Amino acid sequence: MSDRGGFDVVVVGASIAGCTAARLFARAGARVALVERRPDPAAYKVTCTHAIVSSAVPTIERLGLAPLLEARGAVLARPEAWTPYGGWIRLPDAPHGYCVTRRTLDPMLRELATETPGVEFLPGKTVTRLLGDNGRPAGVEVEDSKRDRRAIRARLVVGADGRGSTIARLARVPGRVRPHNRFFYFAYWRGIRPRSTSARLWLLDPHGAAAFPNEDDVTVVVVAPHRSRLPEFRSDPEGAYRRMVGGLRDGSHALEAERVSKLIGKLDVPNVMRPAARPGVAFVGDAALATDPLFGVGCGWAFQSAEWLVDRTHEALLDGGELDRALDRYRQAFWRRLALDHWLISDMSTGRNLRLGERLMFRAATRDPAVAQALEETLARRRSSARLFDPRLTVRVLSALAR
Repeated sequence: MSDRGGFDVVVVGASIAGCTAARLFARAGARVALVERRPDPAAYKVTCTHAIVSSAVPTIERLGLAPLLEARGAVLARPEAWTPYGGWIRLPDAPHGYCVTRRTLDPMLRELATETPGVEFLPGKTVTRLLGDNGRPAGVEVEDSKRDRRAIRARLVVGADGRGSTIARLARVPGRVRPHNRFFYFAYWRGIRPRSTSARLWLLDPHGAAAFPNEDDVTVVVVAPHRSRLPEFRSDPEGAYRRMVGGLRDGSHALEAERVSKLIGKLDVPNVMRPAARPGVAFVGDAALATDPLFGVGCGWAFQSAEWLVDRTHEALLDGGELDRALDRYRQAFWRRLALDHWLISDMSTGRNLRLGERLMFRAATRDPAVAQALEETLARRRSSARLFDPRLTVRVLSALAR
């Protein structure tokens, strides 16, 4: 069957980025088809660190999601990091982000999006092909579990369907893949004491780890070993995980709490970035950029990239303007904001040892609040990583070390 009136935009993927885009497009006046392959409205992403950096908080507030998260008990978390070069870097007065499990977040955001006037939710539908208009994407064809097909026409197709995006494959928009030489194991623990409300990151050079507190007194504890330790984890994943958690500074007390999940492993997590837009099609969230989960940026970038897309395209989309020019503006904005951060995170995810300049900056950050603030702003992605190359910051680092 085919839609007679059609839609302004079809969003494929009803997770963070897709639901954000659908709600904001609809609130701008667009008719939105929100397509999701999973039939259960309460479905959620399992492999996630659940951290949302502070740069995404304005988007969350704009969506009307912030009061819902706080009422549910999402943790208002601030980042802190430990390295062997000076110890803990803490800024207790930094702006907060959120830590909340996807079991809670995904259904809550999906309900918010699907109840927005102008959004038609289509769960249990798989995209089988792109519809075209003189070679330009003009919608999608979807298929349900009974093999019934439906053509959904729209001026804009948004791929919000994750790292292995079907829309990207059908539109022939490949991603650039950068290798990742760490792997991940994580589990959930209830009742860790003392209870921390910080999003903690350990840069163990070359290994990594993180602990993110969530609602219901549950904390996800993640280890990110270098691939040289893969044989150890394959032969005894439980023992290797416990040994690594037990060695974390101020983190070993997690093992004294109650583990409330199985041990979950993710062995292959490549860094992938693709052009965020082409004529008639755009990508948001992991479909545009999927990077090292250790730094906890994926959820925040999903919220923000969807907002950037809507803000740069909704007028052209609704007024019959030059949509492809608007899409190009979104692509350029995405690149300007995230390309350097992605490159630096990808570089560190190769598992290389920290360089001398990085070690000195981490040490200085434990002594000088201004250096710590610069690191926090970049880790939380409120400012570009270019901030770290400011000569004035270098002078501050050297001054702190001299003291």
